[in-house]
Amino acid sequence: MSDFKLVDSHCHLDFPDFDGDREALIARANAAGVGLMVSICTQVSNLDRVLGVAERFPCVYASIGTHPLNAADEEEVPADVLVALSSHPKIVAIGEAGLDYHYDRAPHDRQERVFRRHIEAARETKLPLVIHARDADADVDRILRDEAGKGAFPFVLHCFTAGRRLAEVGIELGGYVSFSGIVAFKNSGELRSIAASVPPERILVETDAPYLAPPPNRGKRNEPAFVRDTAEALADALGKDFDAFAGETTANFFRLFRKVPDPRLSPR
Repeated sequence: MSDFKLVDSHCHLDFPDFDGDREALIARANAAGVGLMVSICTQVSNLDRVLGVAERFPCVYASIGTHPLNAADEEEVPADVLVALSSHPKIVAIGEAGLDYHYDRAPHDRQERVFRRHIEAARETKLPLVIHARDADADVDRILRDEAGKGAFPFVLHCFTAGRRLAEVGIELGGYVSFSGIVAFKNSGELRSIAASVPPERILVETDAPYLAPPPNRGKRNEPAFVRDTAEALADALGKDFDAFAGETTANFFRLFRKVPDPRLSPR
C-alpha cells in the first residue's frame, strides 16, 4: 500500500453521526492516505455495534472498554471478562477508560475502580490501554504510578490536553501520547509545546471523530480523513517534514498496537 501514510488511532465510527455515509467516509480516509482506523468502544454493552463496523471494513479495528463518563451507566465489567472479549481478532486495544472530572456524570470512586479493572486487563492481554484523562491529572498520575508498581502495561494518553507533568509521567512509565485536532487550534500553543517535548518515538495522531475537527474544518463533524490535517499541523509545529512525521507516527502505532497486522508489509 504505497499510499498508506497515516493511522487514525482513535475514532468512533459506530456513532450514529456516521450512519448516513460510513462507507464513503472510509473511502475518503483511504484516499487521504489514512490506511487504518481504530474505532474505540465507549460502553461494553455496545460492543456488537462497534464490532459490526470493524468486521465490515478490513481497514477498521476496535477496542473494548467503558468510558469514564459511562462508568455509572452499565454494570462494572470484571477484568477477566474484558480479557475474554478481547480475544476477538478485530479487538486490538482495551478502553477507552480513565477519569473525567469535567462532567459530573459518574462518581469518582467508581471511575477509579473501572479504570483499574481496565489496567488489569491491559496488563494481562498486553493490549494497549486507551486512557481518557480530563481535569483529573493528579489522580491519573497517582493511579498510573500505583498500577505500574504492580507490573508494566502498554498504554496511550489519548486526545492529550492535560498538563505537561502528566505527559512526562506517561513517558516515564513507557506510555505514548496521542494528539487530536485540538493541537492544531490557534490557541493551543502550550499543547504544541508539550508535543515538542514528547520523544518522537512516542507520538500518535488521532481524530476522536466525530468530535474536534482540526482547521480548516473546525466546527464541522470530524472524520478519519482529517487526521491528515492534524498531522500536517503538528509536523509544521515541530519543524518536521510531513512524510517523515507521518512515517514516525505510523511506525509508533504498530509498535504499540501490536495485534494489528501492518498491511504495508503484506505482499501485493
